[in-house]
Amino acid sequence: MNRILRKEVLTSSIKLFEIETPLIAAKVLPGQFVVTIAADKGERIPLTVADANKGKGTITIIFQEVGKSTKLLGTLREGDEIPVVVGPLGKPSEIELFGTVVCIGGGVGIAPIYPIMKGLKSIGNKVISIIGAREKGLLILEQEIREQTDELYVTTDDGSYGRKGFVSDELKRLIGEGRKIDRVIAIGPSVMMKAVVEVTMPCNIKTIVSLNPIMVDGTGMCGACRVEVGGETRFACVDGPEFDGHLVNFELLSKRLSIYLKEEKEACQKEAVSCK
Repeated sequence: MNRILRKEVLTSSIKLFEIETPLIAAKVLPGQFVVTIAADKGERIPLTVADANKGKGTITIIFQEVGKSTKLLGTLREGDEIPVVVGPLGKPSEIELFGTVVCIGGGVGIAPIYPIMKGLKSIGNKVISIIGAREKGLLILEQEIREQTDELYVTTDDGSYGRKGFVSDELKRLIGEGRKIDRVIAIGPSVMMKAVVEVTMPCNIKTIVSLNPIMVDGTGMCGACRVEVGGETRFACVDGPEFDGHLVNFELLSKRLSIYLKEEKEACQKEAVSCK
């Protein structure tokens, strides 16, 4: 099982796998993730499920090749089997009738925002989407998101597509225009989510972020994914991955994310691959 039925190269570094895994497909909900292992004795890689098809018994994962393990995962082909896919893990997103929800995805964070957006739209919320990337060539799922949202705004850091600037700039613009926003959900790099929180906090707009700390077992046993939320230690794998962004200690999160950068670089050099 865990056979790759479909592989798509979305950008030079971002891959999509549709994986045959009926048990996970039958139970996974928006916001939950799986842990994959690309090879025997390989690193455990947590990846949010971007889509699921219960009828086909498949889930879709989208990942960016940034280190040795994700690059190894990216070498697998259609028909190959992923040695380990465990899930669904984590708490699902709150899919309720909130009113007007702004869903923000940055970079590969566009993938996990997609099922949340679909779920919110399906029960009657007005969904405004903002997606962004460093440049046009790194933008993913634009058409899929356009089909599931009431309004879509696209940004690129360099202005090569959509509006020049950051996703937080677009959110600031919407708020400045007096748009009524009941909730914001942001997924992407920690610096992006922090910027979104800084925009919404003065306006007291409930903001949910999905945290991506270093994770090992994915079941709360190891404590590697601990984060500080509201002054308390929480574990992203079992208490999250979604938390109230206004309560997250982003400075601590950033420090923990950089703990193993030296070791990751050394691992890539040993395997003669480039880490971004």
